[in-house]
Amino acid sequence: MRRSDERILTTHVGSLVRPAELVEALRAEQLGQDYNVADFERSLTPAVAEAVRQQVEAGIDIVDDGEYGKVAWTQYVVERLGGIEHRDADPTTMRGGALVSKDRQDFSAYYAVYDRLSSTMWLPPDLASRVGDASFARLGRWFCVAPITYRGRHAIERDIANLKAALAAIQGPVTEAFLPLAAPASVEASVPNQHYPSDEAYVYALADALREEYLAVIDAGLLLQVDDAFIPYNYDRLLAQGLSMVEYRKHCQMRIEAVNYALRGIPEDRVRYHICWGSWAGPHTSDVPLKDIVDLVLKVQAQAYSVEAANPRHEYEWKVWREVKLPDGKILIPGVITHSTNVVEHPETIAERIERYAAVVGRENVLAGADCGFAQGWNMARTHPSVQWAKLQALARGAHLASERLWGTRTAHV
Repeated sequence: MRRSDERILTTHVGSLVRPAELVEALRAEQLGQDYNVADFERSLTPAVAEAVRQQVEAGIDIVDDGEYGKVAWTQYVVERLGGIEHRDADPTTMRGGALVSKDRQDFSAYYAVYDRLSSTMWLPPDLASRVGDASFARLGRWFCVAPITYRGRHAIERDIANLKAALAAIQGPVTEAFLPLAAPASVEASVPNQHYPSDEAYVYALADALREEYLAVIDAGLLLQVDDAFIPYNYDRLLAQGLSMVEYRKHCQMRIEAVNYALRGIPEDRVRYHICWGSWAGPHTSDVPLKDIVDLVLKVQAQAYSVEAANPRHEYEWKVWREVKLPDGKILIPGVITHSTNVVEHPETIAERIERYAAVVGRENVLAGADCGFAQGWNMARTHPSVQWAKLQALARGAHLASERLWGTRTAHV
């Protein structure tokens, strides 16, 4: 994995706003409905090529496929795992399509409005009218109802091939490329267990299946990013159930061990591990502090750790790294732009954020990233697509400014 040896390298978390030509097929897949797979895949290849081109043009060094082939960052498993079944959402365990949490209890009036508006907010009006209500409450959920099996070889090979073809078409070098895939614990939370006798048995069954895709990405020569937002987010959910910090950390420990089980034998320098506190634009007053979980995060067998660091709730947490030593050889990918607002960060602000992290962990150990993805699914766009690209351009410009200051020399203009 490349480090920032000569300048601050840039990347992001992975998911980008899906193009309109892909949305209706992705919606049908999420609902378990029939759609023209061949037409979808013919549209997917040029869409990924365009996403990669735009990332490179924006100044991003370490790029991905935008997760364009996935219905959502965890729910893409609906086409890749056997043993799961689509059912209507259960109103006793879900509110507005999302699992009940302390934040949702405290701000129920806010979420009553937000859930109704957010799912189609940035879709073109004609497309929004065709797909109708895109909230998870209306779309329902997938549940594990039988032994988990893996059947996703075609889908992962398709995603790998599309990314590699897009990289080959780029005029000029691309530093590196990655594919994001979900962690066992995050799939567990998105696809509830109604079959296995225990949480642990289910999580490890998922780890065995997901490992198939992890290995495929590594064997293809790409970087693997393991997305595990539910490690922090589960605190908000479990807090609503009255669990203590001790119980929450025990909950996380088993799931961190399952990640490492899925990663066994994979070189750490090919792996990035991403956490966030949930991508929606909510109050987030019940988020677990990074200081209370950072030791667990650093147990994951990855070289790079991607964390939220730019939004108003977590920007202060750069100070955690004053007290917690980043282990030798590791890399930190702090979010220095955020998905949580459509305000485009000024490059000077971005540069200052980068410089703070460089001061505490070393400039060569910092990659400039984003808090979270810009669209965790076809119906979860967090910013307007035009704003998404403006933010990535600002990220590159901020990294350019920080590099000039940190190395004391001029870098190539972005």
